[in-house]
Amino acid sequence: MKFDDILKFLKDLSKHNDREWFEKNKERYLSNKSTFEIFVGDVLKGLSAFDDSLGGLDPKKLTFRIYRDVRFSKDKTPYKKNMSAAFSPTGKGMGTPGYYFQIEPGNRSFLAVGLFMPTPENLSKIRQEIDYSGDRLQKIFDNRSFKKNFSRFWDEDKLKTAPKGYAKDHPYLEWLKLKSFIVEHSFKDTEVLDKNILKKITDIMRSAKPLNDFLRDAIA
Repeated sequence: MKFDDILKFLKDLSKHNDREWFEKNKERYLSNKSTFEIFVGDVLKGLSAFDDSLGGLDPKKLTFRIYRDVRFSKDKTPYKKNMSAAFSPTGKGMGTPGYYFQIEPGNRSFLAVGLFMPTPENLSKIRQEIDYSGDRLQKIFDNRSFKKNFSRFWDEDKLKTAPKGYAKDHPYLEWLKLKSFIVEHSFKDTEVLDKNILKKITDIMRSAKPLNDFLRDAIA
């Protein structure tokens, strides 16, 4: 799968993010959208080989629209600068632990694994699981394959102090303070253009499946 045209289109779109330019380049968009959907299908096939919960998903329903919702945003540019897709047992909604990847020029492509902004009920369950079985989560982070691809949880929205009911000296306090449980792996444009990008994405996601298993067990 070649991403040259997709990266070029998205780079041009970032420079001309308006409806007039987009309509003139609609055929380019549709062609690249089709290429991306084929790749998403290939990724889904690779993920399904080690994660049975993803069986039966329709790859065309896993991609996100390129059109931005600008109703509540100060940024009124109408189009996203990336193409992305998500994979979870419930589809792309990511209300359950799953996988996500995004293609964006300028070395901004990345994949993510885990659960973003769980409901208050599920957040409570995950924190309880960390309290009871934090050593299991630590072993996941210490695993050689996992450690090669991920270093820590995304923590931009975590609490400043211990959540209610947990000691300030809890051994897993930094994890308990999290509101999302996501790990990320970034890609340079040269990596995205590499002929082995499909295998690399699926291998990296496979290494993080134990994290999704931990989170799924917690909220089950």
